Parts: sequence; C-alpha cells; structure tokens
Amino acid sequence: MNKIEHIGIAVKDLKNSNDLFEKLFGKSHYKIEEVLSEGVNTSFFKIGESKIELLEGTNPDSPISKFIEKRGEGIHHIAFDVDCIESEIERLENEGFTVLNKIPKKGADNKLVVFLHPKSTNGVLIELCQDIKK
Repeated sequence: MNKIEHIGIAVKDLKNSNDLFEKLFGKSHYKIEEVLSEGVNTSFFKIGESKIELLEGTNPDSPISKFIEKRGEGIHHIAFDVDCIESEIERLENEGFTVLNKIPKKGADNKLVVFLHPKSTNGVLIELCQDIKK
C-alpha cells in the first residue's frame, strides 16, 4: 500500500453536503460521478495530497443508503492506493483478511477497487484502489 487514497463519507444529501464541505475546505469539489454498480453518486474534494469522497445512495437498497439507515452519516471507508490490486488481494487473503469482491471492479475517479470486510479489519471498511491504465 502506497498511501491513503481517500476517505469516504456517507451523506444523505450530496448537494447540501457539497455546500457544507465547500465552506469547510474553502474550495469546490473537482468531480461529481455516478457509480451505477454501487448505487451511489460521489463527489470528490482534493485537500493537499489527500482526497475526500462524499457518497450519496441513489436508491434505498444501495450499500450507502443501508449504511446511513443503520449508522447515520459519517465516515464510511478508508481507501488505500496500491500498484497492483491483484497481488494485494492475494497477499491480504494469505494474511487472513476477508476480501468482499475478489475481482476488482470499476469504481469512481478512474480506479479499480476491491473492499475488505470490516469484520477482518477491526470494524473499518477498507478499499484498495488502483489507477485504471489507459
């Protein structure tokens, strides 16, 4: 793992949350993107070397909508940048971590993503991200 790629925050209303975080950070988001496979709309802010991803569920059955219903708004996951997502999947499985999706899928912000089950990471949902090479 190279660095924290971003921190994901679950929000009920993306527009209101964008306004709030624009005031907090003193700058606008740089991208809004829908990820159909996850049932979310995302918004990204860049703060120095770090990124914050706001996530709004697009339907009541989306993972984000269920998360908010159960836990409320707040930090949803921490994402780490990796060079080779397949080798990280293999390494982490060999270390005993539970990988939720063993085949990387396209995520937001031009990334391949894989998630680790929070039960194997002290209650924290971990996302691995690799840039999609063009």
